[in-house]
Amino acid sequence: MGQQVKYPFQNPDLPLEERVNDLVSRFTLEEKVQLMCQYQAEIPRLGVKKYKHGTEGAHGVAWLGEATVFPQNTGLACTWNPELMHEIGAVIADEARVYYQRDPAINGLTIWSPTVDMERDPRWGRTEEAYGEDPHLTGRLSTELIKGMQGDHPFYYKTVATLKHFYGNNNEIDRGSASVSIDPRNKREYYLKAFEAPFREGRAGSMMTAYNGVNGTPCNLNHEVNDIVKGEWGMDGFVVGDAGDVLGTVMDHGYTESYAEAVAGSVKAGIDSITDDQDISFQALRDALEQRLLCEADLDHALRNTFRVRFRLGEFDPDDRNPYSHIPESKLCAPEHSALSLKVARESIVLLKNEGLLPLAKEKGSVAVIGPLANEAYTDWYSGTPAYKITPLQGVAEQVGTNNVHFSTGNNRVRLRSAETGNYVSISPDGGELSADVKDADGAEIFVCTDWGWDNLTLRSFGSGKFVTERDHEQGGGLAAAEDEARGWFVKEAFSFAKGEKGALVMKSWEGKPIIEDENKRLVVAGENQAVSAGFYVEVVQDGIEEAVNTAKSADTAIVFVGNSPFINGKETIDRPDITLPPAQQALIKAVYAANPNTVVVIVGSYPFAVNWEKEHIPSLVFTSHAGQELGRAVGDVLFGNYNPAGRLNMTWYKSVSDLPDIMDYDIIKGKRTYQYFDGEVLFPFGHGLSYSEFAYSNLRLSASAVSAEDAVTVSVDVHNAGRMDGDEVVQLYVRANQSRVVRPLKTLSGFRRIHLAAGETSTVTFELRGAELAIWDVTRDRYCVESGTYTLLIGRSAGDMVLDTSLEVAGERIPPRTVAAPVRAVNYDNYEGVFIDECREGGESIACSQGDGWIAFHDVEFGSKAEVFEARVSGSIKGGDIEIVLDQADGSAAAVCRVLPTGGSQAWTTVSVPIEAAAGRRNLYLKLKGEVRLSWFRIV
Repeated sequence: MGQQVKYPFQNPDLPLEERVNDLVSRFTLEEKVQLMCQYQAEIPRLGVKKYKHGTEGAHGVAWLGEATVFPQNTGLACTWNPELMHEIGAVIADEARVYYQRDPAINGLTIWSPTVDMERDPRWGRTEEAYGEDPHLTGRLSTELIKGMQGDHPFYYKTVATLKHFYGNNNEIDRGSASVSIDPRNKREYYLKAFEAPFREGRAGSMMTAYNGVNGTPCNLNHEVNDIVKGEWGMDGFVVGDAGDVLGTVMDHGYTESYAEAVAGSVKAGIDSITDDQDISFQALRDALEQRLLCEADLDHALRNTFRVRFRLGEFDPDDRNPYSHIPESKLCAPEHSALSLKVARESIVLLKNEGLLPLAKEKGSVAVIGPLANEAYTDWYSGTPAYKITPLQGVAEQVGTNNVHFSTGNNRVRLRSAETGNYVSISPDGGELSADVKDADGAEIFVCTDWGWDNLTLRSFGSGKFVTERDHEQGGGLAAAEDEARGWFVKEAFSFAKGEKGALVMKSWEGKPIIEDENKRLVVAGENQAVSAGFYVEVVQDGIEEAVNTAKSADTAIVFVGNSPFINGKETIDRPDITLPPAQQALIKAVYAANPNTVVVIVGSYPFAVNWEKEHIPSLVFTSHAGQELGRAVGDVLFGNYNPAGRLNMTWYKSVSDLPDIMDYDIIKGKRTYQYFDGEVLFPFGHGLSYSEFAYSNLRLSASAVSAEDAVTVSVDVHNAGRMDGDEVVQLYVRANQSRVVRPLKTLSGFRRIHLAAGETSTVTFELRGAELAIWDVTRDRYCVESGTYTLLIGRSAGDMVLDTSLEVAGERIPPRTVAAPVRAVNYDNYEGVFIDECREGGESIACSQGDGWIAFHDVEFGSKAEVFEARVSGSIKGGDIEIVLDQADGSAAAVCRVLPTGGSQAWTTVSVPIEAAAGRRNLYLKLKGEVRLSWFRIV
């Protein structure tokens, strides 16, 4: 076997569980404690080496050195190509293996990817990291990525995928302390759906919990990790807490009083590996054991989960048993990986609008390449380090030749002059230090100013190309033109200008602190007690828009590249303030278009944008994410017709932020979020994307016109490429229930296929639709069910462009009337107003008022011949309140009022009852809550 077997766990011929149990049984209690965190300790006496959980790999291996970089996840989702995702996953795994082979103690094989959070709000700062607003699309894409990452061997993993973040994580505002309210239907039909397929089908080996709470309980304490993920879905790997969130149970949520309680609750709830300060975590585990909040068996259970994965990664077996034990070094940044990155970038590009301007002809004159993103290929926080980057300017130049390209950023070039001394700002030659020490304008430094909107701009030395940044104290403090990029967890290259006196502007740091001159005339950040100076005059040396207009006039075609910086106005910890482009970019587009009507706008962005004016006026609009190392080449190929675009939007593009509810509203049904429920006019619908070809659909047919809920039906449609170019089409199948007991989606994506058709070619596309895929969560019985009735099956080019439809009869269930003689969970309402879901520390969840009063409704309740007593489990907190029992309609008169006395806090519960006016037959029931009432369950008998 190639190695000496001293213990049973070292014998690869024994069953996995026997080996895992043997190894864990040999650890001492203190060793077990030191194996419970992200950096697992070395146990030399057993031959267990150091191991790290958590190598970043969202769209390529990150933070370890050079690696192949693919488009941002939101761009990957725009490919609508699961097979491509499988290839990407395999590349990530190969390159992670190379780094692991270099240093297995630091470069682990458990990859923190993919992010499968549902993106029901495009303002989310981390929109770039996930796959969009639809659980079916997200589930299919992430499942195939996982399969590629984990490999196809029946036992050994190539790497292990860690799904994140479970769940309800779609806001950065107060993410570490907030709790989101998600009712059972939203939970089961939307938020959990995206996670289910990656576990059931993809067999993902790991998962990360979210920072937020759900229904009052921090996610690291959520029993659904055990009940649903490990129980229902059969996940047999390990669960990791997000960085700092276990200790954050105390620090941020204020949910427990001690770290010992936090780690104990987390481990019991299913957290197998803690990603936190290790010394504090170790002591908290020891304290929890001493206080008997945990027992050794709890640690054993968690460690069996983490080591089960390590065994399957091949760590304890001879190399000749593990097919992934030696990935060649040549696989890192391999040419074939670069080719795949280019392919993916091409497939991700979405043609939003085209009035015949695209594709551009290479031989027809000159091209003006304009905009703040025209010569940039940005990476983001979870990007790897690419070996090279092709910017859009370079990509266009490759198509038409450098001599035919005219370039302008559209940014102003400015000088800064002190309002106090009149001196200009210069930079030192030996470190780029900014000082207001030059009297003559000719000696002043010129800065390129990029206005990202919402009081954020960057300044870049025109001479050195370096960004101005706030230096740390150990670097001497002050401002210096010293950074190659504006990036980081704290983006110290972001500044703002506020109006001062007499036309001067007060310059402010990334934290909003004034920039002043010290006694040596250096530009520094003002301390707390320092007086704010008069500020600076910003003298425009070159008007960016004027230069862009002249550039546009000099060319036959203008291409304007706009969008976002991945580190400004929307990133981890910061949600977007709006969904429009920055005003400066809007002004640039309008000016260029006025100068040259042959204008193409290319949006390079991490999010959807409300580009209303642009859609109405600009002939051709293109969208791409920050697409990694091959961004420019891919864009050039699409613009000039080397590649026929077929990307499709993974999110609805709304016309305005006013179309969106509050960002903390997680009810997509009542809030009418996403294409499934939004009934207003959109800018571009989910699934939208044009081509240089026209595709015709015909002959929609079903294998059967009627099926049972246990059966499947085959849906077939013929697709014809009626254009003159070969190209891809994304065929989309949606389903709509024509009748239901509850509010159902306007339509739901149930299948999609990306196909390639030569010009003039016709192909038949088939889908298998299983009856179970039509299921909803029945709140009256706490389970899935497929309702009987007629369903409309629609074939579309997008959620807003249906071209064919047909009907399918499904023999399922009729949901019976609700009974209330046995306890009914309050969260199983049919409708509500003015309430949110909180926890019940006795177990389960409860309903509470948002603003002092609200109601929950239960439809079609069967009271029987006579119901006379209302009984409920409640908390009256500090002030108490009332529950009004109302029949038939919300504004009806009360059948009874149940007084809820104060209980001394929301964690104290009691049972109350009150006689009610006799109710009989089938009626609607409304429970009106007033005051500080929390309701866990009720019954009426």
